[in-house]
Amino acid sequence: MPEGQEKQRLRDGFGREITYLRLSVTDRCDLRCSYCMAEKMTFLPKADVLSLEELYMLSDRFIRRGVRKIRITGGEPLVRRDILTLMTMLGERVSAGELDELTLTTNGTQLGKYSEQLKDIGVKRVNISLDTLDREVFAKLSRRDALDQVMEGIEAARAAGLKVKINAVALKDTNEDELPRLIEWSHEKGMDITLIEVMPLGDIETLRSDQYLPLTAVRERLKALWTLTDLDFRTGGPARYVKVKETGGILGFITPLTNNFCAGCNRVRVTCTGEIYTCLGSDGKLDLRSALRSATPQDALDEVLDRAMIGKPERHDFDIDRHDTRPAVVRHMSVTGG
Repeated sequence: MPEGQEKQRLRDGFGREITYLRLSVTDRCDLRCSYCMAEKMTFLPKADVLSLEELYMLSDRFIRRGVRKIRITGGEPLVRRDILTLMTMLGERVSAGELDELTLTTNGTQLGKYSEQLKDIGVKRVNISLDTLDREVFAKLSRRDALDQVMEGIEAARAAGLKVKINAVALKDTNEDELPRLIEWSHEKGMDITLIEVMPLGDIETLRSDQYLPLTAVRERLKALWTLTDLDFRTGGPARYVKVKETGGILGFITPLTNNFCAGCNRVRVTCTGEIYTCLGSDGKLDLRSALRSATPQDALDEVLDRAMIGKPERHDFDIDRHDTRPAVVRHMSVTGG
């Protein structure tokens, strides 16, 4: 197929149109959050990771097949050398009207360096993972004493004019009592915040059932403090939102375990090695790297993408069972980029 010729938009077997790509550019991270990865992680050999040029070729094919939003993820994407080169090229696709949005998920440690450049590239908003405002709890959770660095990154992003949303994983006996304060703090600074249930991905040192805090219980506690009004507002992701009357801010809930969110799924994930996962909560994958490196990469990519659409499951496989210590999904969150 000639490079400029368009193929049909990506649509799975359940009629869901795929318009959102979460693209992981590295599995490496400068933190070691206990719910995400093991302390002594074995990262991928650099030779296995797609080059920036290959990541752009993949992105281009997705754009040509109807993807309108790309989120750059990791690991921590900003630790990837020269990552702004890729983001600059994708930013040009936003300027040309071929993408609606280019966004970034980050732990915030590198935003002090890169916020201004991200804004210039065309990134308008970033999601920052932050589970606590307590320095000791942060150090215990992330296994790094880096809270000050993250806070500086958040302020740098806000100063650059980036819209910041905080993502916080709700963890039993760890940050559950602090969640109201974290919400208040976010709203005081004009930042929305989303709470996320822990997801059973990858072997870690802690039992997922010991970490799991259902957001139904959290919401009931918050309703005793504040007035929560459900919103129809959607961002293309799985979160469901409420307005907190007393703080004036927006609060999201991502509930893969207590309230399955798969019916409206519009996204796929691609790892930094070129594996496409059509569902975060499933181990099913296909190889895009071989297609990229074939004699006819455009045709080969289209063939794999079509097969991926046929194989995309109706719903995820997440479950937490206290009597079964195995993770529902073998790979770590950092491999797929959340």
